[in-house]
Amino acid sequence: METAVTVYGPLRSATGGKTVTLEWAGGTVADALAAIVEAYPRAEPHLFDGDAVRSSVRVSIDGERAGLERAVPDDASLTVVPAVQGGAAEKWPA
Repeated sequence: METAVTVYGPLRSATGGKTVTLEWAGGTVADALAAIVEAYPRAEPHLFDGDAVRSSVRVSIDGERAGLERAVPDDASLTVVPAVQGGAAEKWPA
């Protein structure tokens, strides 16, 4: 199956572009994330913490947010927003 994947943040440097074509066997959103890591190993620390998908990773199918167990249709487009770090530990003065 061939799926268009749009990535954001540090995933762009891991995949080499904003939109990539993923060749994979198909399945769920979790399967798609695993296939992204297989095709682009540098994406792994942005998507996974050990064997688990990071809780801050967001995926949408054709613009609609999707959970990890949702099936990805053959003609779907995926958007992946990885874990984002940042912000200061200190509070701004009032």
